[in-house]
Amino acid sequence: MFLGALTIVLAACGGSSSDESPSSAEDQPTTTAGSLILPAQGALPQGTSALADMRAPDFPASLVDVSEIISGGPPPDGIPPIEEPVFLEVAENLELLEANEPVVALEINGDARAYPVSVMIWHEIVNDTVGGVPVSVTYCPLCNSAVTYGREINGIETTFGTSGRLFASALVMYDRATESLWTHFDGRSVVGVLTGSQLDVYGSPLMAWGDFRSAYPTGKVLDETQTGFSRRYGANPYVGYDDAATEPFLFRGALDDRARSKERIVGVSRGDTDVAYSLQSLSGDAPTATSVVHGNEELVILWVPGQSTALEGNAVDDGRDVGSIGVFLPIVDGRELTLSADGENFVDSETGSVWNVAGIAISGELVGSQLERIPHLDTFWFAWATYRPGSELVGTVG
Repeated sequence: MFLGALTIVLAACGGSSSDESPSSAEDQPTTTAGSLILPAQGALPQGTSALADMRAPDFPASLVDVSEIISGGPPPDGIPPIEEPVFLEVAENLELLEANEPVVALEINGDARAYPVSVMIWHEIVNDTVGGVPVSVTYCPLCNSAVTYGREINGIETTFGTSGRLFASALVMYDRATESLWTHFDGRSVVGVLTGSQLDVYGSPLMAWGDFRSAYPTGKVLDETQTGFSRRYGANPYVGYDDAATEPFLFRGALDDRARSKERIVGVSRGDTDVAYSLQSLSGDAPTATSVVHGNEELVILWVPGQSTALEGNAVDDGRDVGSIGVFLPIVDGRELTLSADGENFVDSETGSVWNVAGIAISGELVGSQLERIPHLDTFWFAWATYRPGSELVGTVG
């Protein structure tokens, strides 16, 4: 079982279930997080810090029951974000990671970066600027999801930290401008002066390092030797957590029993349509291309084997093969394409061009073209069903 191993880093999840802030001075963070009143910054409002008081009367009505935002143990930033990330050139570091090791893949305006889960699992947030866009790259081990958000709010740039709290067994972030609380899973401010605000989202799927270095040979990869911290990078502090037969840690509330709580799904929210696609139905022994009608749109879900789950073995590259997923709008210059699996890649029947799992044409008439990526979440069913209640569930599970 995984619970013993969680004590390595999961002071964030193994402590009290109180929704109060730490009471002793030595438990307080060394930053200003938790100060009672913060000054207004530009277009952002002044008000009480939600880190100090989640029930302050000057807040708009909270979007979740604050009694369900529980302490994981450490103070804010007790799990420290990386604030000044340093990167290496992929082309000069092809063997930096094992080919099956998972990374968070992000590309904005031609700037492609890989954030190894072996590092993210210890920090959960990287505040970065990618393609000229200020972003916070986030990873929640307990719900197995990676999401990237723009970190400008009302035109004011800020950074995000870890609050030390959980909601529905998922990371709760805070912004450092107003110290409002935000859910990692959907980028909403749920408690504080910014309650109701929504962050811009950028697609950042989990991807095998081998697939990333092939798709983005001129990209960059986070340098684990210059994070500013000493951690057991590569080790998995959540040994055995990715087991569909077990229950989520410190989860409160009802579980949707249409699937086992830690069944792996691919979650897509587009417009008013929320759908969870069972990974079991999308994957196989070889690459698959699955065309789906999502709302009023036709999308294609590409899957290739070769990525290990970070949350099973003693090391992040020791887990079983869960593969890598890409979700795309299969249209180039107004031309609709039909993709199917072809060897290690994919081919469209209209032009015969060959595509990889990153949605990039690597040969043929459309070489160099990029399909529009549709943000999705590789995650557990319990997390998706909590944040997207009533979501459709497609495919075989269990």
